[in-house]
Amino acid sequence: MSIVVGYIPTPEGEAALERAIEEARSSGTLLVVVNSSRGDALVDRRFVQQDDAGGLVRRLEADGVEHLLLQPLRGHDAADEVLEAAREHQAGLVVIGLRRRTPVGKLILGSTAQRILLQVEAPVLAVKA
Repeated sequence: MSIVVGYIPTPEGEAALERAIEEARSSGTLLVVVNSSRGDALVDRRFVQQDDAGGLVRRLEADGVEHLLLQPLRGHDAADEVLEAAREHQAGLVVIGLRRRTPVGKLILGSTAQRILLQVEAPVLAVKA
């Protein structure tokens, strides 16, 4: 069993990571941090760069959490990567951050969080920043 968290360097991603760390620490469970990019742009602010990834790993080590940082670049969207990690690592919990969306935004744009909520087989903990 593991805890899988979808992480991007935003307030929502930080809130999800903090809560996932708390859950992993209290249950003594492996924390799988998924930070992905579709790879369709030269710069993706949501993808943690090498220097920042080192800082993220040091942070997890300092928190005393057994962890695995996944940064796939396979052209899949973030929801697919989180869903795959949840299956592969037998997630007992998936943690995601939510952001506020307008009603029109909900109609026009697909929601990564919504896809994860509807398709993952594990319980989902959704947190706000």
